[in-house]
Amino acid sequence: MENETAITYFLLLEFSNNRHLQLLHFFFFLVLYLATITTNLLIISAVTLDHRLHSPMYFFLKNLSLLDLAIVSVIVPKSMINSLMNIRYISYFGCVTQIFLFLSFGAADFFLLTVMAYDRYVAICHPLHYEIVMNRKTCIEIVILIWVIGFLYGMLHAICIFSVVFCSNVVNQFFCDIPQLLKLSCSSLNLCDIGVLLVGIIAGLGCFTFIVLSYAVIFKTVLRIPSEKGRQKTLSTCIPHLIVVSTLLLSGCFAYLRPPSNISSYLDFGLTVLYTILPPLFNPIIYSMRNNNIKCVLSQLLGF
Repeated sequence: MENETAITYFLLLEFSNNRHLQLLHFFFFLVLYLATITTNLLIISAVTLDHRLHSPMYFFLKNLSLLDLAIVSVIVPKSMINSLMNIRYISYFGCVTQIFLFLSFGAADFFLLTVMAYDRYVAICHPLHYEIVMNRKTCIEIVILIWVIGFLYGMLHAICIFSVVFCSNVVNQFFCDIPQLLKLSCSSLNLCDIGVLLVGIIAGLGCFTFIVLSYAVIFKTVLRIPSEKGRQKTLSTCIPHLIVVSTLLLSGCFAYLRPPSNISSYLDFGLTVLYTILPPLFNPIIYSMRNNNIKCVLSQLLGF
C-alpha cells in the first residue's frame, strides 16, 4: 500500500500518449457534445414555444432534456480540454464538484423517468382524472422535489466519498467516477459510504419496481382498447419512455456490474461513454422519432 498523503489534485485517464489520437479524442467528444446540446435544445425550444406541447408529458420531457444537458456538461468539457491541452489534471475541488453534480443530475434524471411512468399510468388508466391529478401546480412541485432530492443525494454521496483518505490520485477514467475513486481509498468502505450506497440501491430498485408495475397495468389497460389504431396511438406515447429507461438501465448495469479491473482499457472507456454520454444524446432523438407532435413542431421550427 502506498503512503497516505494529502491529495490536492487528481490525474484523469489519458486517452493516449499519441498527440494525433488525443486530438481525435477531442474532436470525437466535441461532435458528441455538440450533437447532444443541439438535440436537447431543440426539444426544450419546441416544448417551450408551442402551446400544443404545454402538457405534463412534454413538461417532464423538457426537464429531462435539461438534466441531460447538465449531465454531459459536467463531465465532457473537462475531458475535451485535457485532451486538447495534453494534460490530465483536475483539482480536488473540481473532482468533488464533478461527483456532486453528476450524481445529483443522474439521480434526478432517474426519478424524473419514474414520474414520467406515473404520468403515462394516470393518462391511460385514469384519463378522466388526469387533469386533476397532473395539474400544472402539481407538476411544478414534483419537478422541484426531484431536483431537491437529487441535490441532497449528490451532496451526501460526495461528502461520504471524500471523507476517506486516498492512497493515490490517479483516476483510471476520463472523469471522476465513483468506482474508480473508491479504488483509491486506503481503507475499506466506511459506514457513511455503505449507508448512502444502500439508500441509492433501495431508491433505484424502488423506482425500477414502480416503473415495471406501472407499465404492467398500462399494458393490461391498452389490451382492452377495442380498436387496433387506438392501441397503437396509446402505446406510441409509452414506447419512447420505455426505450429511454431500458437504455439507461442496461448501459448502467453493463458498466457497473461487470467485474472490476485495475487496468484501464478502451473497453472501460467505451462502456463509460455508453452510459454517460449516449443516453443524453439519444433521448431527444428517440422521443422526436416516435412522437408525431414533436416531429411536427420541430419541422416548423427548422423550416422543413
